Amino acid sequence: MQKSVSIKDIAQAAGVSPSTVSRALHDHPRISEQTAARIHRLAQEMRYTPSLPARSLVTRDTKTIGFVITYASDLFLGQLVIGVEEVARDNGYSVLLSSSYRDADREQEVIRSFHERRVSGIIISGSQGDISYLQLHEHFPLPIVLINFRDYPYSVSTDNWAGARQAVEHLVQLGHRRIAYLANRRSYRTNLDRLTGYKAVLADHAIPLDGQLIVEGDGTLAGGAQAMKQLLALPQPPTALFCFNDMTAIGAMRTLDVAGVRVPRNCSVVGFDDLDLAGYCCPPLTTVRQPSYRLGQRAMCMLLNLVQGRGDVQAEILPAELIVRETTGPALVPVGGGELSESLLDSWKAMADSPPGHPL
Repeated sequence: MQKSVSIKDIAQAAGVSPSTVSRALHDHPRISEQTAARIHRLAQEMRYTPSLPARSLVTRDTKTIGFVITYASDLFLGQLVIGVEEVARDNGYSVLLSSSYRDADREQEVIRSFHERRVSGIIISGSQGDISYLQLHEHFPLPIVLINFRDYPYSVSTDNWAGARQAVEHLVQLGHRRIAYLANRRSYRTNLDRLTGYKAVLADHAIPLDGQLIVEGDGTLAGGAQAMKQLLALPQPPTALFCFNDMTAIGAMRTLDVAGVRVPRNCSVVGFDDLDLAGYCCPPLTTVRQPSYRLGQRAMCMLLNLVQGRGDVQAEILPAELIVRETTGPALVPVGGGELSESLLDSWKAMADSPPGHPL
């Protein structure tokens, strides 16, 4: 195995001191251009690789970023991670991933672990913490950026409120008045923003808020399926759904399909995220697009600015975009009156009364 080349080896070959080599490799202004060029050429010819631990002792920058995600299986995180990693790589940083499983204690353990590893900074997606990260910074000078946590000063978020408004406004314009919201109890702040947007549109159109139409899921396929089953048990089920995310929407559509409820003829559905699979559902899902790749890019850029001590770092909010596909259509019940068909109500009731083992 070939021995690694050190600064001392380059110094010996160049006939200068190791400190001169070190300064030249870091482009110190006191080293002449001629000497610096010769040392850089020797370093390249001798295949010198800088020691990251040794460099970090001087610069206090390990060129490593800690990235806390919720679950490795979360499809939303794919493009987000790519965005973070591409900016990190372009700037000479590597990324360590760890999952919090949406558990606040686990999140804190991961943060401590990253600090012990002397990472240069941390990005957190789906944080279960709060603005106490600012107090943590007072004890440990470790920059932290949060994704989709708009109350935190160093955060990059989607405009969840405006995105929800676009989705619900679209359903109202199609004539829907009984619009349900399938929430996510495991994502408090993002869920609150989307719920607030949902309520705002109803208020704008003088549509009474019906608490029975707001049901809790957990952001998963199974959670969406179960939440939809609760809605089917209502005396008058909704004619449209606004779902916390695409996974919830797809789970809800599975329940509707089993119940014989046709989408969008009998019930319109809107998701949130625009996952890659949204356009391949049957029918293709109308949804609100989060700029997940851009979220990752901007979060990493913000963290680099904090690591490098650049001033005027401010929270960013990125726009959401409604993507209309084939799961939304005109309301089944005309505005101002009309009844749902007895056969449709019967199928909903049969689904709601089905035993626990009924396929979802």
